[in-house]
Amino acid sequence: MDLSGILTGAALTCLVVAPVTSLAGCAMADSDTSALGQAFDPVPTLAATALLPVVPVMIPPTPAAAPTLPSPTPAIQPTVPPTSAPSPVPSPTPEPPTATPNPFAQINGVAFSAFAVMPPDVADHVGAIAARGRELGRNPRAFSKLGDSGVLLESNLVRFDNGPVNLGPYAFLQPAVEHFAGSWSRYGESARVSLTTIGTFDPMWADPQACAPGEHMLACEIRLHNPAVLLIRLGTNDGSAERYSAYLRDIVRFAIDNGVIPVLGTKADRFEGDDSINAATRALAAELRVPLWDFDVLAATLPNRGLSSDGAHLSIYRNNDYTDPLALAHGYPVSDLSALVMLDALRVILLAGG
Repeated sequence: MDLSGILTGAALTCLVVAPVTSLAGCAMADSDTSALGQAFDPVPTLAATALLPVVPVMIPPTPAAAPTLPSPTPAIQPTVPPTSAPSPVPSPTPEPPTATPNPFAQINGVAFSAFAVMPPDVADHVGAIAARGRELGRNPRAFSKLGDSGVLLESNLVRFDNGPVNLGPYAFLQPAVEHFAGSWSRYGESARVSLTTIGTFDPMWADPQACAPGEHMLACEIRLHNPAVLLIRLGTNDGSAERYSAYLRDIVRFAIDNGVIPVLGTKADRFEGDDSINAATRALAAELRVPLWDFDVLAATLPNRGLSSDGAHLSIYRNNDYTDPLALAHGYPVSDLSALVMLDALRVILLAGG
């Protein structure tokens, strides 16, 4: 027998079997190398190798690798010079919310602030006067009136104590009515028919039944009623704005020295022949930093400036019903309401001081 043929066949058989066995061994775990050695002895002996017919094995040709295509060259983009980014536009700062205006914080279309004039510097000064009043024991719930015959009428403020009154849309002012209860109906010792500013300091004008000998009426009223506020409405009988201004200055200083807040009131009449006394009142209120009760601006909204037929006293109406349009067309009801507005503002300052 030709052994070279057998060897050639055995070798070929091993070559064929080896790959098959190796493929079977690939099913084992990659780390198990001893199992792989047992499954395939790379050098088998002739005695252990069975002679098997040679079966030609067709090995499929290795597919040709797909040709590598060159990467497409990206299109060249035109170079655009960089531009600076626009500065961001800041968002507008929202306005802080404001309180809805009170539609009734006006009389006949005139805002409270136009006739109850008390800017911040005046309010600060009023606070200081009130503090002085607390030191002297002034009653923060009392006010006094300094004036002429226009003050000595039932129509002037008295109704806030005695009625009839219907505040209607101005009901938010009721706390001031209650705060100053008792003062509304008091005529006091500092009101006289035909009183002038100079007469205020003349003891001859004081009531000898109520006032001490040599005591002028204003000192007498402060001693008896102990007010924290003094409503001043003079000027109709003074004639000269210059003389009026000089003595009104003394009145204001006397009140401040005694811890009483002076409130300067303007008038509806023009008895001096022009508006010079009201102008002097406004100037002095600003100079001395005291509250201005500018009734004159409200008089301009009323028939005949709110005056009766004598041209000196205010017109009278049967009640202070502020739901009645006719009440707001007469002098005294409008004067009363404007005084109430001013006193309400002062009430707040007086209460803030304790």
